Parts: sequence; structure tokens; C-alpha cells
Amino acid sequence: MSEELPALYVVPTPLGHLGDMTQRAIEVLRQVAWVAAEDTRHSGPLLRHYGCTARLLAAHQHNEQAAAQQVIARLANGESVALVVDAGTPAVSDPGARLVARVRAAGYRVVPLPGPCAAIVALSAAGLDDPHFLFYGFLPNRAGQRAEALRGLLHLPYALVFYEAPHRILDTVAALADAFGPTRSVVLARELTKVFESIHVCPLAEAHDWLLADANRQRGEFVLLVSGAVSLDDGREGERVLKLLLDDGLAVSQASRLAHAITAVGKKSLYELALRLRA
Repeated sequence: MSEELPALYVVPTPLGHLGDMTQRAIEVLRQVAWVAAEDTRHSGPLLRHYGCTARLLAAHQHNEQAAAQQVIARLANGESVALVVDAGTPAVSDPGARLVARVRAAGYRVVPLPGPCAAIVALSAAGLDDPHFLFYGFLPNRAGQRAEALRGLLHLPYALVFYEAPHRILDTVAALADAFGPTRSVVLARELTKVFESIHVCPLAEAHDWLLADANRQRGEFVLLVSGAVSLDDGREGERVLKLLLDDGLAVSQASRLAHAITAVGKKSLYELALRLRA
């Protein structure tokens, strides 16, 4: 890094477990002159833990334009800057995108580093069948706007990835069930990489009651993943094949597995349908 021209380094930081910081990220933080941080009070102790002695400047959602000018001034002075947020990757449902755009427009290099991202961590452990996903991030706070946003996602054949805070989790899960119906699978990934990490999978119809059953389940930062919509044609073909297999006396698990292999409709949705048909 010391041989390169001044640059803005976009540095992911751990979601919780300090061991998840990459060696390259640590080296960058130790060498830059400045660190632009979402919350300097939060990032200061973290940076000291890794032996970073850079000076801090605030770069959050309310001052990104002013912070960008400060960063550009440091770069013009020949000093490299690292951009960090409280946890995870900058500019992914966190501040940073506007600052990066202004630095790039000013003609300076932006160097992204790989590292922790809550959406990707949750997806890797979700076990959803969907071959594609759509990252949405945080839904609107107001109920009407949230419902409108979800209606626009209703028919997309992708796993849907949302972030949510603990004080909104019950309302959001209820809104998901209202918008998408009771049978789609939802993954509730909470406190990822931290001591009380939990990943729970259930139909949307059960998610609200599962959260209410234990107040601890409502604590911490959430990633919510909802299985994608099955197209009408695919759904009909999957149901047709499934009924034939069940009529031939196959068990629910075997019938849904074979119907998935034949039609490529999601195994989870076929299994849930098989249970309803058998009942």
C-alpha cells in the first residue's frame, strides 16, 4: 500500500467476532493516515484493538457530503483514507455510497476490500432453494409504505433479503406474512457471528408466534430471508407431478424430492404443498 498513490480504502469490519477481520484489512488500517468512520466512538476502540493509530473523522448518513470533502482534502494532501462503518461492509445498507461516488468523481482511486457482510453470511446458512437473490435491506418504517414496497416484490422468483432492527421485527414479520402468504419459508438470522447467534427457518405463518414465544428471540440485529415466488406455470406443473407421485403411494418426502427433480420447483414449497395435500 505504501507504494501506491493515495486512495480511499473501503474496509469491512466484523459483524461481531473480532477474528473475522482479514489480515489485509488490518494492514490497511495500520498504514492509512485517516479513518472515516460511521461512529468514531464505536470504531475507536475497535481500531485500537487492531493496532491502528490513524486519526478519525466522522462519516455518517447525515454528513456524507461534508465528510467526502474532508476525505478528498486528505487525498489531495497525499494521505490515504480508510472508510469503515460500525459493522460489516460500507455502503451496503450503511453510509458510504455517496462518499465513494464523490471521491471517485474527484479522480481518486477507490480500493474495495472483501470482508464481512451480514446478508451474505445469512444466505450461506439459509439453505434456500432459490438460485438467485435480491438484496433489499431495510423496509420503510411506516406500515403503508412497507406494505406498498412488499407488494412490488410479491411475484419475484428470487430469495428476498431484508435487514431489520429488534424494535421493528414483530411488525415486519407480520407484514411479510400478510404480503406473501403463510406458506413461504422465512429465515430469521439474528446476532450473526456473536455469542447469541441464532438461525431459525419456518413458514411465514409461524414466524410471529415463534418470536413471541421467547423475548430473547426478538433481541439483536436481524437478517430476514424469504423464499422467492414460484411462477404460476411452474407451480401448476409442480403440483400436477406431486399429486401423481402421492397418488402412487410415495411418502411426502420422497414425492416432493422427485417432483423437485422433475420440475425444478423448490423442494421446500413442494414439501409444504405435499403435507397439505396428504392432510
